[in-house]
Amino acid sequence: MCAFQIILCLQFRGSEIIQLQDFRTATLEDIASVHSRSYVFGLEKTFQESLIVAGVGLSLVDHVVAASKVSQTPAIGFALIRPPRHHVVPKGPMGFCVFGNVAIAARYTQRSRGLQHVFIIDFDVHHGNGTNDVFYDDPDIFFLSTHQEGSYPCTGKIDNIGCENGEGAMLNLPLVGWSGDIAMRTVFDVVIVLPAQRFKPNIILVSAGYDGHIRDPLANLQFTTGTYYMLASNIKKLAKELCSGRCVFFLEGGYNLKSLSDSVADSFRAFVGEPSMEEKVDDLGYLYDESSFKVKQAIQRIKHLHSL
Repeated sequence: MCAFQIILCLQFRGSEIIQLQDFRTATLEDIASVHSRSYVFGLEKTFQESLIVAGVGLSLVDHVVAASKVSQTPAIGFALIRPPRHHVVPKGPMGFCVFGNVAIAARYTQRSRGLQHVFIIDFDVHHGNGTNDVFYDDPDIFFLSTHQEGSYPCTGKIDNIGCENGEGAMLNLPLVGWSGDIAMRTVFDVVIVLPAQRFKPNIILVSAGYDGHIRDPLANLQFTTGTYYMLASNIKKLAKELCSGRCVFFLEGGYNLKSLSDSVADSFRAFVGEPSMEEKVDDLGYLYDESSFKVKQAIQRIKHLHSL
């Protein structure tokens, strides 16, 4: 019975139809009479853990901001949290994600720390569509994503640059399959640095996905452990140059435990100024040659579209 029919029934046959106003909430015991207790309590636990995980990012922002005021040494935070979170759209979950931790931290940074300009770099192999959607029309938060073209969730086209007041405060850089270290280094040096310098951020937040590694099963970019060392090192330098070293990394994707652990460890080595361990942990013999022509062609396309 549709809502219109119910209203008519209540109006003309009120004595025969009772509209129940007071109803109770089902208890966990009620739900567990059908569903397993592990499933029921798991849902409750997931929500509480999601709040804790989101709080990790906020605490790191607090620490990094405070440290930057008393030390000349760049303060970098790294939230070792799972699952990845950058796919959550404003109205609901998506892609393993419950809450958008980077987006939440960006808003917190503005509202509670007085840092208005937030630069977000997302180098997960998948496009951070959730973060993209939250800040699509926001001129004070610059969202930049590198990701594999055509991969899940098939968003992040090159012409997606924001809208209204936020137009131009967004840069999506889809990379073709089998792009690797040469492409990523070139994109960082030629494309990423300039908009960051122009934007003049107060803090840099990073969605650090390690699923672009050549050994990762979910995509076919061919980043190496050294690629992630380079990214961590260059982002650290960029933060030191632009925003007193204030920078927080948030762990996103990475589904081969060996490449994930090696790459995260190498990121920490970059933070503390130790050399990369790439030669000891990676077998580079299985890499395909990258076409320098294709890399240059892609860079020219990006520069032309965004008028860099």
